[in-house]
Amino acid sequence: MSLSNLHPAKGSRKDRLRVGRGPGSGRQKTSGKGNKGQLAGAGFTRTIGYEGGQMPLHRRLPKRGFTSLFRTEYAEVNLDRLDAIAKAEITPEDLLAAGLVRKSGLKIKILARGEVTSAKSVHAHKFSEAAQAKIEKAGGKAVLIGR
Repeated sequence: MSLSNLHPAKGSRKDRLRVGRGPGSGRQKTSGKGNKGQLAGAGFTRTIGYEGGQMPLHRRLPKRGFTSLFRTEYAEVNLDRLDAIAKAEITPEDLLAAGLVRKSGLKIKILARGEVTSAKSVHAHKFSEAAQAKIEKAGGKAVLIGR
């Protein structure tokens, strides 16, 4: 056996349908488009979601919810992930370098999942109440940035 002997399995490949190639082809004359009408013309492309004049589904369904243009997005970091950083003072740059935050420039919020094992001074834009209490209980400080 060699590369020159390889062939696809029988029936796995099919010739493409060539329309408008005479009566023997099964798709002659109008090439499966029927007679006249909007769909029969050359260059016709159907708009996505078009339903023949009926109100399209995406316009029939109710619009729900609201997203504020002025929302503040936070990168969330849990306490159990902070132990990965061996420093006593943790800044947003440290979190970015350790891979705990993916995008630079996002504000950081510290959440309370897990425990803090050592006294650390954590700098972030926001803390949950429980996270702040756990950090201070371990002998560390929760330092707010930008206030």
